[in-house]
Amino acid sequence: MSTETDSNEEVVPVDRFECRSCGYIYEPDEGDKRRKIPPGTLFDQLPNDWKCPVCRTPMEQFVNIGPVGAPSGFPENLGYGFGVNAMTPGKKNLLIFGTLLLIFLFLLSFYSSG
Repeated sequence: MSTETDSNEEVVPVDRFECRSCGYIYEPDEGDKRRKIPPGTLFDQLPNDWKCPVCRTPMEQFVNIGPVGAPSGFPENLGYGFGVNAMTPGKKNLLIFGTLLLIFLFLLSFYSSG
């Protein structure tokens, strides 16, 4: 018995939805334990009376924020700039904090040489 997944299976990223009132994010991979919504249930497949588990806002107030790891921001702005806008939040954090670390090391080496 093999535990590896079939390499021919195509993994389709599923969109997440965020409550505009409180910021709760519905993760289809996790479902909703309070309402006994099983993991893997898409937002479109939720019952019509489903509401935000945090603030009880109806489904109409949720916005699609895309799949996990998708670039943040408005889609029409992703093509501007030097390509930073199209980076995922994790890559942006790595770029920002990596640059700060390099600057810190440069300044530290500058002061230690004199």
